[in-house]
Amino acid sequence: MDLVAPVVVEPLKRRRCSECQQGPLRRMIVEFHAPVCLDCADLGHLVFLGRGDTALTRRAREGSALWAVVVRHNRRRTRYERQGLLVEADALARAEEACLADAEARARRRARDAVRRAERDARVTAELEAEILRLFPRCPGERAAEIAAHASQKGSGRVGRTAAGRALDRDAVTAAVRASVRHVDTAYDALLMRGVPRHQARARVAPAIEAVLRAWRRA
Repeated sequence: MDLVAPVVVEPLKRRRCSECQQGPLRRMIVEFHAPVCLDCADLGHLVFLGRGDTALTRRAREGSALWAVVVRHNRRRTRYERQGLLVEADALARAEEACLADAEARARRRARDAVRRAERDARVTAELEAEILRLFPRCPGERAAEIAAHASQKGSGRVGRTAAGRALDRDAVTAAVRASVRHVDTAYDALLMRGVPRHQARARVAPAIEAVLRAWRRA
């Protein structure tokens, strides 16, 4: 059997209850085209829950033996729009406790996931650093660590975050080292600042880069 919830209206004009004459009414129902206050309509014990939290609304509605839909007329759109629900106070309290428990569980899960991601990122960086030192055994240890950390920075899109980088592909690792040498050990950045086109600047510093790489490759 389908449930038909009472509809409660938030009037735009000042209205009085047709039964007890209480007013102006913040919320009311309409019976036989006349306004009736919530107390006279036997809905006065319900509490208002504004729209916006889907999970809280669903739980409060399911846990409330009696509930009502609250609407207000939108003149510009010429239609009634839902504002929330009236539900039993106990049902709302239980729903809030359940949602809070869910939020705490999600927070704990996010914390665990963050730890796992940090451990995975640290492992990727350490493996990349080890591969750099394997390919370039004369590369200073601090420099290898710096290159690995830079190349594997999360969200950077750099070599260490690519599939090839994570697989420790030789060309990908060498590309990360070459990029570091280009910026740190050559005049490449200064050439760019003087307006030299990128491709020309790369061509000028290429011999210097290869010299550094050769020195670092020597066992």
